Order: sequence, then structure tokens, then C-alpha cells
Amino acid sequence: MTESDLETFIAGLPKAELHVHHVGSASPRIVAELAARHAGSTPVPADEALLADYFTFTDFAHFVTVYLSVVDLLRDAEDIWTLTYEIARELAAQTVRYAELTLTPYSSVARGIPAEAFCDAVEDARRRAAADFGVQLVWSFDIPGEAGLPAADVTLDIARRQRPDGLISFGLGGPELGVSREQFAPHFAAAIAEGLHSVPHAGESTGPETIWDALKHLKAERIGHGIAAVRDPRLLEHLATSGIPLEVCPTSNVRTRSVPSLAEHPLAAIVAAGVPVSINSDDPPMFSTTLNREYAVAAALLGLDRAGVADLARAGVHQSFLGSAGKTALLAEIDDYAR
Repeated sequence: MTESDLETFIAGLPKAELHVHHVGSASPRIVAELAARHAGSTPVPADEALLADYFTFTDFAHFVTVYLSVVDLLRDAEDIWTLTYEIARELAAQTVRYAELTLTPYSSVARGIPAEAFCDAVEDARRRAAADFGVQLVWSFDIPGEAGLPAADVTLDIARRQRPDGLISFGLGGPELGVSREQFAPHFAAAIAEGLHSVPHAGESTGPETIWDALKHLKAERIGHGIAAVRDPRLLEHLATSGIPLEVCPTSNVRTRSVPSLAEHPLAAIVAAGVPVSINSDDPPMFSTTLNREYAVAAALLGLDRAGVADLARAGVHQSFLGSAGKTALLAEIDDYAR
């Protein structure tokens, strides 16, 4: 099979996306439109052609700075609705049937959008997208770690008080360096008590100890990124025997300089150790990628044919928090397509 044949197969393959950020999924078209709307009060270019250079990152800290400048473009509930609905359109175009979208409500609430308006906007967009595009969106509410305990308090409060229908998990993102996982243990315990799943980021730009902390203090059911696990054989064994999956985003890791190059990405070593993984896009337009592209990258790194790529899609479904009936239906769709 040629590379082109495999890419065609991936394009039509039904998929689940488990690690993709709301703001990080803003397409150049939408970012440019919002930047033009807020011209004079943002450093973000209003020209799509200039966004590629703007989204070239020197390191993880620079990525966070750029990311937050895009967050600042979302200034009312209409902006939130538009972004959410357009993300669903783009996911559906890649044959994504189900996506766990990471939302950071604190960032919007801190900029003056009421929590109720934020949740109403994403919920309305979610319902419209399901009807119009056939894609099911659900939410992971994400603490921006760099904003500390006040942000964690607000995020948990919104999750409890608003509890939108699509909310299924609780996460932790932002810079890892200097941001203790342990300090957020009470917030995760409370979220878990509310029935939410624990999906913190860990071990992307720091070492294996951050993953251990996420497991111990945050009771992580899946780990966002987690690629530093490859440096700790005991951790790899623990993840494998416990069946705790890693949400791997290869291009993201290179673009944030967490990995020097795709050729040096540890995905193959992690899979060889028996650790379950899903393939995801993280912040696709910012990283000039798509979920389909990430599947192609993973196929090259792992030496997969069509059957192997279909297994990657099945793994994403199995590791998701989709209900049993939804999993059965999506797995059957993958099987039918693969045949």
C-alpha cells in the first residue's frame, strides 16, 4: 500500500478524539476573523497568511503565551458558540464521530463572560453540531495550572454549579514546570466525587515524576501526553499492568519542543512496553496538523498498515468515556469500514 492509499483510508476511518483543546482548535479562518473583530487590542494577526509564523513556537512557555493571546479573542458568548460549532464542523470533516473537547472555562470567566453564558453557548453549539454534523462533543473542564488554586476553585465551582450535560471529565493543563500536581488533589477528589473522570496532563515537558504525581494525587484514569514515561521503566510497567492509557499527540510534542523531532518521538517504545495509547491532535491548527495527519504520523512511527491503523481507531474508542452503547456502535462502524 502506498502512503497516499493509507492517507485515503485514514481520511474515511471513523474516529474518536480524546485530547483536543477548545481554543487550540481555532482554525486560521476563525482566528483571523476574531482578530479582525478585536483589531487594535490584540497581537494576533488578522491575516491567515501570517498566522503560520505567529504559531511557530520557540519553546513550551512561548506556546502558552501565544495560546493565551488566542484565548483573549473570545470575549463574549457568541464568540464561544461560533468557535465550538466550527470545531465540530472541522472534526466531522475528518470522520470524527466523538470528541472529548478540553474546555478552560476559567479563562473566559476571568475575561468577563459569565459562567452560565459560557456553558449555555457550548451546550447549544454541541446540540446543533450533533444535529448538523453527526459528531458528538463532550467536555473536559480543565484547570489552567499556571493560574494556580484560584483558577482551580473557579473551575470546580463552575463544574458543580453549572454541570452542563456534556461534562464528563476534569483535567489540568498549562505549563508543568513549577506547577505541582499535588496542590490540586482536593479539587480532583471533589470532581471525582461528582462523578467526573480524572484526565490531567503530565509528563509532556517535565519528567516521569509528574506522571507519578498525577496518578498518586489526582487519581488519573488517563494521562494527557505522558511521553516522559519512556524514561522510567517502572512507570511504563505500572501503566501497562494498570491499563492506564496515554493520550499521545506526536506533532504537538515536536512543535512545543518537548521532543526534538518526530524521528525521536518515543511512541514506538511506549507501545512496545505494552502501554495503551490513543492518537490525538491537541491544538491542531496551531501545530499545522489534523487528527488525520496524526494518524498518518503514528502509522509511520509504528510501521502500521490499514489493519493497524484501524486498531488505533478502536483503541481510541475503548479508552474513551463514551457509553457502552455508543462504543459498540462506533466500533461496529470502524469494523464495517475496515472490511
